[in-house]
Amino acid sequence: MNRTDLVSEIAKQAEITQTQASAALGAAIEAISAAVADGDKVTLPGFGTFESRERSARTGRNPQTGAEIKIPASKGPAFKAGSAFKERVAKG
Repeated sequence: MNRTDLVSEIAKQAEITQTQASAALGAAIEAISAAVADGDKVTLPGFGTFESRERSARTGRNPQTGAEIKIPASKGPAFKAGSAFKERVAKG
């Protein structure tokens, strides 16, 4: 499913226009992205939690040469699925 398919499904289920659904989805994604970028956690009960996680500095290897390289510490987005979401996916 891509963004267009998701917008269509949201519009159908919420009984709104596709333009309204696209605006709502865009606003939700922007709000989640901004909150996580600011270091906040966004929890959607039954779905999951979006957060920023620290990755410590480490040593890696260049796959082409095998040479060791230093990978600096960084922050990245993370998602942890909620139990209801996990159960629904497991049932298929």
